[in-house]
Amino acid sequence: MSKEYVVAVVGATGAVGSRMIKMLEASSLPIKEVKLLATHRSAGKILQFKSQDLTVETTTEQSFEGVDIALFSAGGSVSAKFAPYAVKSGAVVVDNTSNFRMNSDVPLVVPEVNAQALDTHNGIIACPNCSTIQMMVALEPIRQQFGLERIIVSTYQAVSGAGAKAIAETERQIQEVVNDKKDPKDVLAEILPAGGDKKHYPIAFNALPQIDVFTENDYTYEEMKMTKETKKIMADDTIAVSATCVRIPVILAHSESIYIETKTVAPIDEVKAAIANFPGAVLQDDPSQQLYPQAVTAAGHRETFVGRIRKDLDAKKGIHMWVVSDNLLKGAAWNSVQIAETLHERGLVRPTKDLKFDLI
Repeated sequence: MSKEYVVAVVGATGAVGSRMIKMLEASSLPIKEVKLLATHRSAGKILQFKSQDLTVETTTEQSFEGVDIALFSAGGSVSAKFAPYAVKSGAVVVDNTSNFRMNSDVPLVVPEVNAQALDTHNGIIACPNCSTIQMMVALEPIRQQFGLERIIVSTYQAVSGAGAKAIAETERQIQEVVNDKKDPKDVLAEILPAGGDKKHYPIAFNALPQIDVFTENDYTYEEMKMTKETKKIMADDTIAVSATCVRIPVILAHSESIYIETKTVAPIDEVKAAIANFPGAVLQDDPSQQLYPQAVTAAGHRETFVGRIRKDLDAKKGIHMWVVSDNLLKGAAWNSVQIAETLHERGLVRPTKDLKFDLI
């Protein structure tokens, strides 16, 4: 009989944490007990797991005694502080923040793409950025058959990626424009495009070509995440990657326009077949029926939807496509639970002998 696990969800009351709980309910992971953790402000709240009432506890250094798998989605500072304590207690951590992603001791994993990276984990596994995850699912079947030389991606990202306050700001602004007849440029903006930046702009009836703050090279941190994470996941620094990340007034599910250049000429019918047969990818591509991925139909689903696949008219090895996925499911909660399932399947849920991460 296989071992049953004690699973902790850190950030259980947040948008991603609540979805992690739902994903665990439907998971193939053998679960003995679920432990819900959050800040002291949320402690005492009652949430349900499979119709069982569970009380949310405050996250502390001692919270992980007896825990086998800890799913983190409570912000980078929380992961930085508590993930090493979870590992020291014998748990395997699946972290959904950016804190450990580029750490050389931490695998950055999309299970359909690079599950083998889990084999040498040191107690912490990182989930990539939500936009990177769906792009990897769409491109890996092409990379496997035809290779990849260049990726140019433009994202159209939902406001839920910026958190609950961004959703509330978007809904308020839309109501003010529609109901109060305010000019969109005059509505109050306090969150977007980036909470930590100097200026804020309306998102209602707008598109903001800034997600996160700018780096010294004039790309944003979000854009640089996609570039660096793609190279790490595909274990190939020779792939040219460039991103432009845009926030749009959609609540749920990110969309991406992706242009790639393959190493060998890739017939479109073979590209479509490769995507259709790839785990986690769904081909939605029939221009004659106006069939293509949309945010409103992708929301609530775990898969990544791919369509509008077509050859570039001038570049022999160039291909364009449109990719959509629920950023809180495959882009976060489901990818985390999927990693936990894969760890179980590969016999990798085990304590780490040597702690490679500093206790704070």
